[in-house]
Amino acid sequence: MKKIISLLFISMIPAPAFTQSYTPVKLTSQKILFGSCSHQDKAMPIFNAINQENADLFIFLGDNVYGDTENMSHLANKYTLLGNNPGIKTLRKNTPTIAIWDDHDYGENDAGVEYPQKEASRKIMLDFWNEPKNSSRYTRKDGIYTSYMYGDPEQKVHVIMPDLRWNRDKLNTVDNVQYLSERKPKKMGPYSPSKDVNASMLGEKQWQWLEKELAQPAKIKIIASSLQLLPEFTGWESWANFPHDRNRLLTLIKKHQVNGVIIISGDTHWGEISNVLNDASKLSIDYPLWEVTSSGLTEEWKDVSPNKHRVGNYTHKVNYGELLINWKLTDPLITLSIKDVNGKVFTKNSLKLSEISPYKK
Repeated sequence: MKKIISLLFISMIPAPAFTQSYTPVKLTSQKILFGSCSHQDKAMPIFNAINQENADLFIFLGDNVYGDTENMSHLANKYTLLGNNPGIKTLRKNTPTIAIWDDHDYGENDAGVEYPQKEASRKIMLDFWNEPKNSSRYTRKDGIYTSYMYGDPEQKVHVIMPDLRWNRDKLNTVDNVQYLSERKPKKMGPYSPSKDVNASMLGEKQWQWLEKELAQPAKIKIIASSLQLLPEFTGWESWANFPHDRNRLLTLIKKHQVNGVIIISGDTHWGEISNVLNDASKLSIDYPLWEVTSSGLTEEWKDVSPNKHRVGNYTHKVNYGELLINWKLTDPLITLSIKDVNGKVFTKNSLKLSEISPYKK
């Protein structure tokens, strides 16, 4: 069965609305792994464990290289270093991979719409990840967002990958005195929520695309976000810095009665699971939302920021995430995990599909 499942992920073909799909076959289980923040100059022993997982898919959530340059030759060389890593080579040979970028592979730390080399950076990134040459991700004028659809109607998993860089408006930053005196002692960053209701990470055209994607039928919707979505305020980059965007997404989930939403995210250099359980009404949705943040594959951050929605403990060691779906059960079981460098589960939570599927369709 595993060989059949792997083949299904490999044989994806372009479909309308920038979605990719394949001929459906009934599955007994699916194992989706994900991670972020892999520095091309560092050893990556974590891929020894990842490559033993025999996963159906690996999702790279951004900062897949640390480019931080406007020199495209330098950026291309950094991708070459990543591609020559033995663990990355083995993963790409044996496991289907999909990717979105974050700031460092986009080209500059915390960069947004203003980054001048995004067109050239886009081509280097998509070439590296073997994007089909006729893909609209190469030519679309407002970013590299995309989606993928896996499975037959009764087991359909929809992976949605927004681009949070191409159109992102300027961040709102506190002054240095306030950061050093108030934020840093609390392990928080220098950014504050934007006061401009029109400020956005996505831009209007991408929002229109995202609404159409959310409305497509699927049993499970994985929103693969390069930045954290549920944590309400860390002071670092996150959806919380653009509260209008965050609220708009949650409103669309309710408007279109979207069942089965699970969020996976990267960026932070720490791993944690977040859940909004008891105050779901405050999020304008009708069921609990879960988010697994996995970061990084090489990067670590000791000063982990507070998160009132954190479930269990965090890890500031290298880690990767796992989303395991058991389709054999009448009510499929979803297990969300964060694993360490040796593939050992650091923390996990399980939920039934029915718990995140209140809408009758």
